[in-house]
Amino acid sequence: MTTRLSRPARRRAARTVFAAIVAVAALTLTGCVTWFLPAKTSTTSTPAPEKVAAALTPFYSQRLVWNDCAQGKQCSTAKAPLDWNDPSAGEIALALIRQQATGTTQGSLLVNPGGPGGSGYDFVKDSVNYATDKTLQSHFDVVGFDPRGVGRSTAVKCYGAAQMDDYLYSITPGQRGSDAWIAANATMSKDFGSACAKNTGALLEHVDTVSAARDLDLLRAVLGDKKLNYLGYSYGTYLGAVYAGLYPGKTGRLVLDGALDPAASNFDVTKVQAAGFESALRAYLAKCLTQKDCPFSGTVDDGMTTISRLLASVEASPIRNSDGRELGANTLVTAIIYPLYDATAWSYLSSMFADVMKGSARIAFTLADGYNSRNSDGTYSDNSTEAFMAINCLDYSYDDDLATMRAQAQELTVAAPVIGPYMAYGDIGCATWPYKTNVERGPIAAAGSAPILVVGTTNDPATPYVWAKKMASELENGHLLTYKGEGHTAYNKSNSCVNDTVDSFLVDGTIPPKGTTC
Repeated sequence: MTTRLSRPARRRAARTVFAAIVAVAALTLTGCVTWFLPAKTSTTSTPAPEKVAAALTPFYSQRLVWNDCAQGKQCSTAKAPLDWNDPSAGEIALALIRQQATGTTQGSLLVNPGGPGGSGYDFVKDSVNYATDKTLQSHFDVVGFDPRGVGRSTAVKCYGAAQMDDYLYSITPGQRGSDAWIAANATMSKDFGSACAKNTGALLEHVDTVSAARDLDLLRAVLGDKKLNYLGYSYGTYLGAVYAGLYPGKTGRLVLDGALDPAASNFDVTKVQAAGFESALRAYLAKCLTQKDCPFSGTVDDGMTTISRLLASVEASPIRNSDGRELGANTLVTAIIYPLYDATAWSYLSSMFADVMKGSARIAFTLADGYNSRNSDGTYSDNSTEAFMAINCLDYSYDDDLATMRAQAQELTVAAPVIGPYMAYGDIGCATWPYKTNVERGPIAAAGSAPILVVGTTNDPATPYVWAKKMASELENGHLLTYKGEGHTAYNKSNSCVNDTVDSFLVDGTIPPKGTTC
C-alpha cells in the first residue's frame, strides 16, 4: 500500500466542506435539498473586455454557451491554455455549472469546495444550499467549476478501480518506518506516478495551483465580470489567495473559509493537522463520555489510550472485511478522521469504534470508502484521489531522506501521540513524482487588493485556526472573522452570526469590525 500516512489529513483538509454531508448521506441514504429554478433555454455569456497578450486573446474572448442541465441549472464548458507559459501548446476544457440569481444579480460568485481535487461542479449541482445560503443565491449567479485535472474538466487519470483499491487499502509489509517498509511504499508510489503520467499525458505537468488561479481569472472574464467574487473553502482558500497575489487589481469580494497557510511546507501542514485532528478526537471523546451509548469509559486520556491500542492492534493483525479487504491502521485512521470534520457526524464515529472493538471492519470501511469516493460496487465516483496527489505533488517540495523522515516521524508522535505516527513518511508519495514543483511557497500579501475576508474556526481539525489568523495578517487587506466552535469551515454550517457577516461582506462589501467573533 502506498504511504497514505499524511494523506488522510492532508486530503481532507484540502478537500471539501461537502465531506460532512457526504458522510451523513452515505450512511443515512438521505439526499441534499436543491433550490429549483424555472427551466431556461440556451444562453450566451458576453466576456468582459480584457487587455491580454495576443496569444491569450482567443481564450479571453470566447463566448460561453449555457444549456439547461441538472435541476434547473445551466452548464457550459470553457477552454483554457494547457500551459499558461506557452498558450500555443494546446488547450484544456473547464466544466462549469451555474444557478442563476433568484433576484437581481450582482454578477457571478465562483465557489470552490476544497481539495485539491474537490468538484465545484458537483458542489453546486448537488448541494448549492450547502455551499451558499438563500441570500447569496438571490444576489449572485452561483457558479461551480471543476479546476484543471478534476472531474468533468480535462482530468488526471491514473488507475482503474481494482488498482485504486490496492493503492489505497492494501497492507504494506514490514514494520512501519523500516527500510523494507519504506522501500515498498516508494515502489508503489513510483508506480502510481508513472501510471498517472502515462494515462494523463501532458496535463500532469500543469495542474499546479498557480495554473488553476490563472484559469480562475479566465473564468471571471468570460463570465462577464470585471472583478472576481469568490467563496473558497479549505484548499479553495489557497487557490483564492494565490489568485489575489497574481491579480490583486481584479479582486472583488473574496471570502476564504478554513484557511491554509500559503507559506507552510508539506511537513508543517502535516504536523499542524496531526495536532488538529488529535484535538478534535479529544473533543469527540469528551462529548462521547457523557452519553450512555459511548463505546469508551473512564477519562478522555483513557479513551485516547484505547484508540491508540486499537490502531496498534489492527496494525499487527488487520481485520478482514466481508469483501476480502483488510482493515489496517492506515485505513482505520482514515475512518477516524472522516467524521471529525463535522461534530454532527460524531455519532458515526462512535458506531464505528464499537464495531471495530467487536472485530468487525464494516463501518470503518464504509467511512473510509466515503472519504475515498469509493462506491459500494467497488467503482470510484470521481478522480479526487488522483487529482489530490497530482496537484499537491506540484504545489510542495518533498524530501524522502531517511534520516529526515524518521526525525519528522518522532516530531509527529510528540505533537499527536495517537494520530501522528500514522501521518508520518508522507513525503514518500510525491518524492518520486514524474514532475517537480517550480513554486516557491511563501506568505501572500496581495498588495493593492480589495478587502479579503478570512474565516477561521477555533477548533477546526483540518485547517487549524492559527492558519486563518496567519493568512489574514499576511494579506495586506485581510480581515479575520472568528467562529468559536468545532468542525471544518464555518459559513452556512455554524450560526447566523457567521452567515450574516459573510453575506453582508459579499453582498454589500461590509467589513466586520476587527476582532469579530461569532
